[in-house]
Amino acid sequence: MIQLIKDLYNAWRYKRAVKEAVKLQKLTGRKQFVLVVNGKLKVVAKKDIRTMVATRQFKKGVKVEDIEKRALFVTK
Repeated sequence: MIQLIKDLYNAWRYKRAVKEAVKLQKLTGRKQFVLVVNGKLKVVAKKDIRTMVATRQFKKGVKVEDIEKRALFVTK
């Protein structure tokens, strides 16, 4: 029963993050990613990911394409 509640809560969080990503994409025109960061879902623009990679906020050798593959949801 507890696992069911956790699954429902995580599904609700995912749907909310996807809605936010689509809304931001329509508003800004940028490609948006839904990523898991520190155990939480976060919506990040591709341009922001590029700057994070350039400033080495990810491990050395990580590319934007690698992050895009691991994203849970990507807007068009």
